[in-house]
Amino acid sequence: MTNIPPKQKSRPQTAAFPSGAGTDAAARQVVVLGAAGHGKSSLVERLLHDADALPAVGLEAIGPGRVPLRGAPDDGDIVLVDAPGARALLKSMAAGPSLGDAALLVIDAEAGLDAPSRRHGYHAYLLGIGAAVVAVNAMELIGHAGERFGRIEAECRDFLQALGVTAVQVIPVSARSGDNLVERSGAMPWYDGPTVLEALRGLRTGDALGALPLRIPVRDVGRIEDRRVIAGRIESGRIKVGDEVLFSPSNGVARVSGLEPRPDDGDDGDDPAETAEAAEAGQYVGFTLEDQVFVEPGEIASHVKQAPVETNVFRGRLVWLGAEPLEAGRRLTLRLGTMETTVTVEAVERRIGPEDQGAAAAGTLETEAAGEVILRARALLALDAAADNPRTGRFALFDGGEALAVGVVDMEGYPDQRPLMGVKSTNVSLVEHGVSDTVRATRNGHAGGVLWFTGLSGAGKSTLAVEIEKRLFTRGYQVFVLDGDNVRQGLNANLGFSPEDRAENIRRVGEVAALFADAGMIVITAFISPYRSDRERARQAGGARFREVHIKADIATCEDRDPKGLYKRARAGEIPEFTGISAPYEAPDDPELVIDTAANSVDAAANALIDYVEREFELTRD
Repeated sequence: MTNIPPKQKSRPQTAAFPSGAGTDAAARQVVVLGAAGHGKSSLVERLLHDADALPAVGLEAIGPGRVPLRGAPDDGDIVLVDAPGARALLKSMAAGPSLGDAALLVIDAEAGLDAPSRRHGYHAYLLGIGAAVVAVNAMELIGHAGERFGRIEAECRDFLQALGVTAVQVIPVSARSGDNLVERSGAMPWYDGPTVLEALRGLRTGDALGALPLRIPVRDVGRIEDRRVIAGRIESGRIKVGDEVLFSPSNGVARVSGLEPRPDDGDDGDDPAETAEAAEAGQYVGFTLEDQVFVEPGEIASHVKQAPVETNVFRGRLVWLGAEPLEAGRRLTLRLGTMETTVTVEAVERRIGPEDQGAAAAGTLETEAAGEVILRARALLALDAAADNPRTGRFALFDGGEALAVGVVDMEGYPDQRPLMGVKSTNVSLVEHGVSDTVRATRNGHAGGVLWFTGLSGAGKSTLAVEIEKRLFTRGYQVFVLDGDNVRQGLNANLGFSPEDRAENIRRVGEVAALFADAGMIVITAFISPYRSDRERARQAGGARFREVHIKADIATCEDRDPKGLYKRARAGEIPEFTGISAPYEAPDDPELVIDTAANSVDAAANALIDYVEREFELTRD
């Protein structure tokens, strides 16, 4: 075997098994993972050596180039991405979030699936990798025992499946003797599966990505002669001439008029493809449009009927790499595909770990700790949950150019805001009323307005709404309560409690409340309305008449009250996606009024609300 010099560099090394001259198949990039002492580097070096892919100068000299493998099938390159440590690998993945399609996870046969190996498997999940080949190394140390290997295999498959990573193959190997790396081993006749090289060649990540909806993060918009060309890498799906494509989050729509020769991204060494009628996942493509729509780098091109999510808030599962702990309130640069924007860490919800698949509450994340955080941007982002599309569901966080985190998008508990943003009605004009706002207010003695009560279930929203409705009515106010339970029996009877249905429920109520206010009434809404984005849309509908009132009570107080027994049922798992337990509640940032019902009686809270209404809406009397 070639003498391999020790590694000196801290950046990941890459080596490729090309498929032969002339092919334009997309390379499969395989991230090599393995705990210290499990033989990862030795296995990679022996694999390259035995496959005749290692030059005499050793792995260190390979760099980012391609190394021919004689006799490989014509099905695309295999590119191994190796790093001297988990931290270096994660920082590299943060710098290029689409670097890995699959993983080669190396596990020591004696140690089995120990805690360090579980962490590396968890890193595969956090990198958005959906498939792994597992090499159980140093089988000679356990006497090539098939029974012991079987237990490790079952444990690996169960663990990775729980993470959402498919164990394509689990292979018993020996880096020392080369068993089952390139050639089959005579020492383990009980194993009849593929070698590591065969398993890597058999990976069909491109096929899986091709079956997903079209996603092209726009890298560049320029001109070739008189043609305006939009360029990017097809992360998933397929595109062809004649397709109608949507650009998110700007929501421009146009039809593809042509595909240009594929732009060379400068790092894969392939020649540009000839002009074609279609292109697929893994290829870089330039395309022109029949109609001119505004498109800029950072947007995502998709088909209209299978568009990505639009949201300004999402839950991220990440590994924090910063030297200082991550805390709520920190502003960072989010990189997602070709898009970069500033986000705020709204909350560090909990630490998460691979050992027991459990979670622990946390206000901070220490360096190299994994956790769940809530990230919020000012504008809408186009993305996918990693469970739906690993290519557009992985992200990285930076500060001043330094990579500080890598993770995946989790939209559980948060709605897709796209359906709430469009105006579908056409040929509609506003009707001018014959009665002005001033005349209505003069007749009623007060202006119209919306008191938007928001708070956890059990905080006292409905109790206070009904109480002040009665008191205001006796004082001569035109007042009405819109309550969640009542509205869902009629106007919103067709809506459930998914994040999207919750958002639509609030959208409708916001519009109805605004109409009540236009009619000169004080309308009081009593809805949990857990998402800030939904309440902001209600504010936009209500305009200057809108007042957000936080009916505030901590979760313990609400559970103690539990007037409908909902918390008890939610804790028992009978009510999925219950706000405050299994679904998020985003407290107001800057409400017009806060009523703390944990510290005040109903009477005191009602008096404070009445005083506020009189100050804000009652006309000044001479």
